[in-house]
Amino acid sequence: METAVARFLAAWGISALALYVANGLFSGVHIHGAAAYLVGAAVLAVANAVLKPVLALLTLPLILVTFGFFYLLINIAMVALAAWVAPNFTVHGFWNYVGVIVIVWVVNWAVTTFVDRAVGSRRPLFR
Repeated sequence: METAVARFLAAWGISALALYVANGLFSGVHIHGAAAYLVGAAVLAVANAVLKPVLALLTLPLILVTFGFFYLLINIAMVALAAWVAPNFTVHGFWNYVGVIVIVWVVNWAVTTFVDRAVGSRRPLFR
């Protein structure tokens, strides 16, 4: 149970950091206040852990037919859900959504790689 809570807290923190970076990089992303970051990151972490795998499984034929483009749309939907639920969190425009997704991926990869090298383990941080 402790590892599940630790993994969720780590995913929550990484998502908050990624949203902070995305807010600084893109003019179409507006996140104001700590509550917006925390709620947005929590929604993003839960949606990516629970909702995204279910949607990916249900739409697998569509993902395969579109060569993965529909998976991008699922990721956009996860960020849109976070923006809809969190207060003072808005994203304007398709390319800003794509940018947020890329930033979330890059920050996730960078933090996970750093933690793996710092700890010295080769097993994934998140399973």
